[in-house]
Amino acid sequence: MAVEIDSVYEGKLRCVATHGPSRETLVTDAPVDNGGSGSAFSPTDLVATALGTCVMTTMGLVAARHHVDLSGMTVRVTKEMTQQPVRRIASLVTEIVIPAGAVVESSIRDRLEAAAGKCPVHASLHPDVHAPLNFTYL
Repeated sequence: MAVEIDSVYEGKLRCVATHGPSRETLVTDAPVDNGGSGSAFSPTDLVATALGTCVMTTMGLVAARHHVDLSGMTVRVTKEMTQQPVRRIASLVTEIVIPAGAVVESSIRDRLEAAAGKCPVHASLHPDVHAPLNFTYL
């Protein structure tokens, strides 16, 4: 199923994107180190955001099948850029924290971790992007 995202350039490195199905909008701005104001998510910040939320969503799908409640799970993605050979994302280190008592069986942990690694965003990243997934169970 195709989804259309329409975007408008407002000038001064600021864009507004509209999600076709929901009509929700979001604003992007270039980061300060690339000439923008840094007043909103940058396009590469959205890649990091997409990775973190995709990992949680994919894990949530598996958890639901096994009657596991992952409410309160958190993800922090640390994005690092490089200038070589061109400006691009060099690293997306993802820290996933599972709440205490949510998952006790090692077989379920294995399934959740495998699912995270197969989320569509992670699977779409270029192999040159360092993108480890680190899990902490409280």
